[in-house]
Amino acid sequence: QAQPTLLEPIMELEVTVPDESVGAINGDLNSRRGRLHGMEPKAGMTTIRAEVPMAEVLAYNAALTSLTGGRGEYHMQFLRYEEVPAHIAQKLVEAAKRDREVLAV
Repeated sequence: QAQPTLLEPIMELEVTVPDESVGAINGDLNSRRGRLHGMEPKAGMTTIRAEVPMAEVLAYNAALTSLTGGRGEYHMQFLRYEEVPAHIAQKLVEAAKRDREVLAV
């Protein structure tokens, strides 16, 4: 029997922020299921490297602007696909079932 697996794109993210915003950005990335891979300080700014699910950073520009007072920037690119965590996959499946029921009416 097939066991379908739900995959999500994982993005490689580089965020450059003022040194005083590093803690807030690290906390925000962690709350978005991000995995931090390193930081590089340079001239009052720090570049943070992380992997984050794409669904968690689709509207990241507004959050970054808010957390850095408009002084941060980021770049991201596709890295790979990973399996969606079970608790999130279950919520997505339930939402899809509800949507299908609404469309069937």
